[in-house]
Amino acid sequence: MKIVCVVSALDIQLNYGCTPAWWQFLKGLHELGHDVVAIPYAGGAFATPWWRCYANPCQTEGSAFGALKKLFGKSAKSGGTSTSDGAGGKINRKLIESWVRPRWEAQLAKVLETERNVDAVIVFSVPLNHFTGLPQRERAKYGVPFYYFDGDVPASLPKFGGFASGFRGYDGADLREYDGFMCNSTAGAEELTAMGARCVETVHWGVDPELYSPMMAKEEFDVFFYGYGVEYREEWFEDMLVTPCGELGDKKFALGGKGFPPTPIALQYVGNVPFNGLRQACARAKINLNISRTAHASVYGSSTLRMFELAAMGCCIVSNPHEGIEEWFDDGKEIVIVESADDATRTYRKLLQNARKRKAMGRAARKRVLSDHTHLQRAEQIVAFIRP
Repeated sequence: MKIVCVVSALDIQLNYGCTPAWWQFLKGLHELGHDVVAIPYAGGAFATPWWRCYANPCQTEGSAFGALKKLFGKSAKSGGTSTSDGAGGKINRKLIESWVRPRWEAQLAKVLETERNVDAVIVFSVPLNHFTGLPQRERAKYGVPFYYFDGDVPASLPKFGGFASGFRGYDGADLREYDGFMCNSTAGAEELTAMGARCVETVHWGVDPELYSPMMAKEEFDVFFYGYGVEYREEWFEDMLVTPCGELGDKKFALGGKGFPPTPIALQYVGNVPFNGLRQACARAKINLNISRTAHASVYGSSTLRMFELAAMGCCIVSNPHEGIEEWFDDGKEIVIVESADDATRTYRKLLQNARKRKAMGRAARKRVLSDHTHLQRAEQIVAFIRP
């Protein structure tokens, strides 16, 4: 099949959480023998061995939109208004309706006319209301089905509160415009159906086991967590990292990423970890933590990319409770789930005393990824869903 993929971004330096996953899904589609054409909604376009590309028609406007959102959008947690409301929302909507959407419609029309015989268009996590009306008009003109993949469920859905920024991509959107929806959440898929989506498929995250292969490194840290910010995981950040760090004073705890509040001196901050440095950073730790945000952890079967990345790298993983995690990994064999700060402290102490157990868990986790959670398996699921 020839598949046109409009992705939220291709540039990993933009630090959009889903971007590495989109790379792997597109790579998987190519490896299955499909012709992949990619267009980024944010940032620049570039070709790889796995996809051809067309330019983002609103790269400059996208930067301006981001600036407006920062200027007018207030944090929903601090009681601010949504970026869909107020003066900022009105300016954003005007920009989208009068400039961004028409340019994207023209660009997609050009791509469909140039490529010919396109079997499907998949929109990956572009704000739905930025494309309102576009799928319906272009399907009628070119006879090409449109599908949508939301990789931010459940946080993106109105019922679950939306993003911390207050951004609401579903406001004013018509889910019936798309021939089908895909998302990363079992319970979230049910909500999308209730919101009017015609056909919904849950496609959990998966990873390229070669990209995340295990590597040898000196184990400099006992416990390591890497992520972006503590929003919606404040309690477990405290219980799994800050408190045990104080309790286990003879152990080395490390933190990597961005957006963290001041932490105890004993908790070593190693700075941001570039994507190509993730394997080495995780290999330097005896135990790696998965701390899921509340929205994902509390809504059944809402997968996150980090647990699959750590498993593929053969890490010893300790996680906070996550509804439905048993769909992907076996507690006690491939991952350890802790229920409290005291439980985390006890678990770290036991695992740090048992290198054989840690290594066995890492091997079992990677074996599970190879069996059930590769990028190729997820690409096969996407193809089965969109195939005519």
